Amino acid sequence: MSYVLSCCSTADLSKEHFNARNIEYICFHYSLNGKEYPDDLGESMSFDQFYDAMSKGAETKTSQISISEYLEHFEKYLSQGRDVLHVCLSTGISGTCNSAMDAARICRERYPDRQVFVVDSLGASSGYGLFMDGLADKRDEGMGLEELYHWAEEHKLNLHHWFFSTTLEYYVRGGRISKAAGWFGTALNICPLLNMDDLGRLIPRSKLRGKKRVIEECVKRMEQHAEGGLGYSGKCYISMSACMEDAKAVAALVEKKFPRLNGRVEINNIGTTIGAHTGPGTVALFFWGDKRVR
Repeated sequence: MSYVLSCCSTADLSKEHFNARNIEYICFHYSLNGKEYPDDLGESMSFDQFYDAMSKGAETKTSQISISEYLEHFEKYLSQGRDVLHVCLSTGISGTCNSAMDAARICRERYPDRQVFVVDSLGASSGYGLFMDGLADKRDEGMGLEELYHWAEEHKLNLHHWFFSTTLEYYVRGGRISKAAGWFGTALNICPLLNMDDLGRLIPRSKLRGKKRVIEECVKRMEQHAEGGLGYSGKCYISMSACMEDAKAVAALVEKKFPRLNGRVEINNIGTTIGAHTGPGTVALFFWGDKRVR
């Protein structure tokens, strides 16, 4: 193709998946107990090692991609005479899109005959990844760069993200809830259900007691919002952080409820950037549906 489809590693697909779909990516960064690593899809450190360290109290920090890194990434393709469509992690949880847009402006000045488009995905993790997969489908069908850019802007809110956590420990660590609220929530076996709103922010929607109830409610939200309801025939992705059995339970319920799915539910790891904030014990469900409006 005359253009490159690109995203950040926080789209949380495997390296093999990105390669198979001809999607380029650029890596975020994180530190674990003061040592820095690239968020490179589990290559520098396996996901099991990362979440095991977190469960033992390791300190994690993340850093977004700099303007200079985006410049190097974009120029690699522009210098080859190829245009770029880059999709960023949601501005509702990260400022990286601003850096990408600044880099794109500089690139347009340096390469006036080339085009660089930047899209705010308003998504995260494998929901962002499912969105990239949809863009790759349109590209492979022959959609041109500008048309694909407008399609992305028009349809990004049709990608739904529903998350739940089986532990409140990392909400307390991150300061999102108080220690007292975390203690009571844990005592009552509370599992919060969240989603991403139309501004790409994580919003708590329900507080349910017990894992079984939150799994059922998560899939119920898919019934309410999926394109075609129970007749949904698109793809469905799940990402999880060191809780594969919980992810498989969600996948099994989805496959039972939605017999016309496009293939089996794909389960991915929540990467180290997103996982540094969620901690182990988070499951996220992603699908195409009606537009997110709040």
